[in-house]
Amino acid sequence: MEDAGQRLRRARERLDLRFRDVELASQQIADRHNNKEFIVMISRLSDIENHGTLPSIYRLYSLCCIYRLDLTEVLTWFGVPVSSLASDAGLVPIEKTHPVDFDPDAAEVLLPISLNPGIDLGRTFFVSEVVQRWGKLPLALVSGADIRRYRYGFVGTDDWSMSPSVPAGALLVIDDTKRRIALTGWRSQAERPLYFLQHRDGYYCRWCSLKDGVLSMIPDPSSDAPVIAAPADEVDVIGQVVGLAISLDHEKRRRTRT
Repeated sequence: MEDAGQRLRRARERLDLRFRDVELASQQIADRHNNKEFIVMISRLSDIENHGTLPSIYRLYSLCCIYRLDLTEVLTWFGVPVSSLASDAGLVPIEKTHPVDFDPDAAEVLLPISLNPGIDLGRTFFVSEVVQRWGKLPLALVSGADIRRYRYGFVGTDDWSMSPSVPAGALLVIDDTKRRIALTGWRSQAERPLYFLQHRDGYYCRWCSLKDGVLSMIPDPSSDAPVIAAPADEVDVIGQVVGLAISLDHEKRRRTRT
């Protein structure tokens, strides 16, 4: 199997480029950005292609520009699991609530792509017992083409202000076209709109009320978090929370809270 350096060499040879051609082309990129780090010297290119030397991020960018290669794909040649960015991020507990800016088109998830043809989809069943084949699909295909219209947030592992309605560690799906605070229209707290907000001291996932120019960020009454009130023009409403995913590992959540 070809290593990354060999694949880069093949890309260069397909374009009939000599080492000197690549060096001169990278010099133009460096001049344009006023940064000599973009220059790929002949000796360095030889080391990359023949001796497994890792290029810097600047040189890799130059090579992708010169060879007309997709930078994300080339990163995978060097063993960087770009498609696992979102799932790997989930391994790192962050205490504060924050937005997530991963590109849904670049992320993949492991899904059952072939089920037992005799399965009755009308009944509840254990997926692992009926899956014939698993495979990776782009995250953008999981929930349909509209996934690009949403943004994402993550409730910090130390943020219990909306628990148990929204526990710490929940992944939030945010519709940033719904930024106007709804004041009525729900029959219970379960139906009350949730919003993802940014204040000067951080991000919040809360119910909201708006009166006389003051926006109140309201926690779940079961938590001991306070209501935070601020002038509405000091709070950025990122959007309405329209979906969430939570962990059902209650022991892990309990340990995190303590």
